[in-house]
Amino acid sequence: MIHSDRHQATQKDAEITESLGAVEVDNLIIDFPIDAALLNRRYLRAVNRVSFKLVAGRALAIVGESGSGKSTCARALTRLYKPTSGTLRLDGLDINDPIQGLSRIELAKQIQMIFQDPFSSLNPIHTVGHHLTRPLRLHSQELAESGLRAKIHETLSRVGLSPPELVFNKYPHELSGGQRQRLAIARAISTGARFILADEPISMLDVSIRLGILNLMADMKSDGIGFLYITHDIATARYFAEETAVMYVGHMVEWGDSDRVTQSPRHPYTQLLIDAVPEVGRSRRNKVVSRGKSQIPLWTADSLGCPFADRCPLVQDRCRSEMPPVTKISDNHFARCFALGDTEQADIAHAE
Repeated sequence: MIHSDRHQATQKDAEITESLGAVEVDNLIIDFPIDAALLNRRYLRAVNRVSFKLVAGRALAIVGESGSGKSTCARALTRLYKPTSGTLRLDGLDINDPIQGLSRIELAKQIQMIFQDPFSSLNPIHTVGHHLTRPLRLHSQELAESGLRAKIHETLSRVGLSPPELVFNKYPHELSGGQRQRLAIARAISTGARFILADEPISMLDVSIRLGILNLMADMKSDGIGFLYITHDIATARYFAEETAVMYVGHMVEWGDSDRVTQSPRHPYTQLLIDAVPEVGRSRRNKVVSRGKSQIPLWTADSLGCPFADRCPLVQDRCRSEMPPVTKISDNHFARCFALGDTEQADIAHAE
């Protein structure tokens, strides 16, 4: 679930009740230093006032090119990155408050991450059984040794690694790319995680097995697991996720229901991503063409205007000095673009 505007509850109890069973990100800002100076150090703003909500049994896709802040948002939810400001909550508890909120162990049990490279995320000197035994011993200490083996076999079967008795003793190099990613998914769900942050989980896999991984994760949604699905591919975002957020230079520029965002895009950058998907029979003359710089800009806390202004085919003078407001296009469909207020430029699909 994605929110264009956050209303703070007047009482803490009301906030916790409202967010129960969900992961909430409110006005997240993450800055990274870009020089070694002790005084007047410059900071890159990797994420700028991003807000969204993950709900059990549903998926939110974050789409954008490299450097747009997608993975940074996910890593903040696992405490790999510390937010500069903003709040992150799981079931109403502050993720970054280990005293009054969640301990690292509790957080890791509830939120797990699947990384892009299924081989580098696995230790090549350990067996499949070891990769699953370790998290179970850490998070399910009540399991006896016999129960541990049964739980691992059950998890392997759940992700399609069969027969589990044979897979258990294999090493990562003995598995195919798709099998390694299934093992990474098995490791994530072995803790009983309710939310999985999938960072480009199919980008390094053969095209022939990508659908199998997406369908496996879709089955897990049916079991009540919520997903944050990070991808460059807006087509798979529509296939897998109920909602999609398009990010550019750390900003959410369009978001809402996946069908609306992908079938009726209103921001020029979203249209650019869609037109980058090859389609037989579609003429390039009908595509949105970016102008100016092809590289994404360096954004800081002092930067002004719309981050897409230098590449936008619909750029206006005010785009360089003002951040466009959030425009509600329809139910659960929002975008930030001044051109949305121009009726003659509303159809960006044929912009030149």
